[in-house]
Amino acid sequence: MGGKDSNYQIVYRGEMLEYFKPGGWVFFQRPKECGGGYWLGRTYHDVFMIEYERPVSLSEGMIYLTSLNKVEARSNDFDENFSLF
Repeated sequence: MGGKDSNYQIVYRGEMLEYFKPGGWVFFQRPKECGGGYWLGRTYHDVFMIEYERPVSLSEGMIYLTSLNKVEARSNDFDENFSLF
C-alpha cells in the first residue's frame, strides 16, 4: 500500500483494499497470466473507475500521476494575455 504521504495506494496480487479514500488513486496488480502490470483508477463508494485505458507499469502510472498533479496545480493560474483568437 502507499505510504501516508503518497496520494495513491497499491494493492498487490492476493491482497484486498481494506480502506480507501473516496476519489483516491489505486493501483491494482494484475495476475501474471493476464500480462501483469497494474490497473490505475480512482475508488469511490461501490465503484472503481479505471482512469488509464490500459494496464500500466508502476513507474508509468507514477509518471502519469506526477504529470496530472503538475497540471492540477497550475489549473487555476490566470493569464491576462491569453487570447482566444
